[in-house]
Amino acid sequence: MQPLYEAKMIHHFDTRWATYEPDGSTRLMTEAEKADRTPPMPRYWVEQSEVDAKLNGKWDKQWLLGWRDICRATDERTTILTMLPRVPVGNKIPLMLPDSTRSAAARLQLFGSSFVADFASRQKLGSTTMNFFILMQVPFASPDQMVPGLGFDRGQRSWLDLRVDLLNSWVADEARRRAIRAELDAYCFHLYGCSRDEVDYIMETFPIIKRKDLADFGDFRTKEMILQSYDAMAESIATGAPYASPSEEVSP
Repeated sequence: MQPLYEAKMIHHFDTRWATYEPDGSTRLMTEAEKADRTPPMPRYWVEQSEVDAKLNGKWDKQWLLGWRDICRATDERTTILTMLPRVPVGNKIPLMLPDSTRSAAARLQLFGSSFVADFASRQKLGSTTMNFFILMQVPFASPDQMVPGLGFDRGQRSWLDLRVDLLNSWVADEARRRAIRAELDAYCFHLYGCSRDEVDYIMETFPIIKRKDLADFGDFRTKEMILQSYDAMAESIATGAPYASPSEEVSP
C-alpha cells in the first residue's frame, strides 16, 4: 500500500509539509519530525498496483513532479510545486511528466518555485485554480539555461543540483533552508535578467512573507538575504572572481 498524497501535504521542496492526525485533522510537521525523516501520515492508502496501472506506458521513473491546484494570487506564495516519490496523488496535485533526467526536472522545480516565476504567475491567475493552461503560462527557464559569466567552485548545473537535492532530501533546519533558498532565488533573478531594483520591487509584492519576517526578525529577512546573494553574484559576473556565499549557513 502507498500513501495518497494530497495538495495540503506538500510545499516548495517539501513532501512532508503536513500530516494527518488520528482524528482526521491535519497539522504542519515539525522540524524535529523532518530531521528524523518521519513520513507524513495520509488519510487514504492506495494499492501500488493501481499506481503502476495508471502510469504504465506513460512514465517509468521513480519520481513525479506536481503542483498545488488550489491557490490564489493573494496567498503567501502562489505557484507551489515539488518533486515527489512515485506515489498516488489526489486530483488537487496535477502532474507534469517532463521527458528529462531527474536533475533537469529538479531544476524545473527550482525555476518554477522561484519568487521571480511566482511573481509572473500572480499576473496570470484570476481565480483559485492553477490549472494546466495557467501553469503553461508561467515562465519556466530551460533546465539547461545558465547565467553567463557567473563562476562557482564547480559547474553551474552541479552547483544548482547539489542545493536543490539538499532541499529535497534531508535538510530540515529552517535557518539553513532559508539560506540555501535565498541563494537559489538570487540565482534565478539573475537567470531571468532582473536588475537589483527589480528584485527589490518583486520581493515587495509578497506582503505576507514580509509581514512574517518583520514579526520574526524585525526586518524583511528573506528579501535582504536574496539581495545579499544577488549582489555577490553580480560581483562575480562583473569581476570574474568566484562567487562567495554571504551566508555561513550554506555549505556543500
